[in-house]
Amino acid sequence: MNKLTKPEEQIMHYIWKLKKAFLKDIVEQYPDPKPAYTTISTVVRVLVKKKFIDYNTFGKTREYYPIVSKKKYFSEYMNDIIFSFFNGSSGKFASYFTKNEELNLSELEEMKELIEEKIEHLKKKDE
Repeated sequence: MNKLTKPEEQIMHYIWKLKKAFLKDIVEQYPDPKPAYTTISTVVRVLVKKKFIDYNTFGKTREYYPIVSKKKYFSEYMNDIIFSFFNGSSGKFASYFTKNEELNLSELEEMKELIEEKIEHLKKKDE
């Protein structure tokens, strides 16, 4: 899967949120000062070409919708990070967070709880 640039990713977040959107709907999502309509149009065309979104035509207007889910994109994005920065090791990736001094106790407890839930789920699945 192609990686997205920051502007492409921003538009994808808006389209994922809206589920279906005309160009004007996407532009309206931006805070002021809003980017130019033509700029957004150009990025949207690139997203169509990259096969992240598709559209339905209504007269002269197009309604865009995602064809790559946010979950799928995020999963592949994270896998790329784990492969590139942690030699493909999920364990090294998790270890990074335990060494990150900016995390507080409640954040670490939350991560621990999520991991324990996943372990229990996998144990039940194997039974």
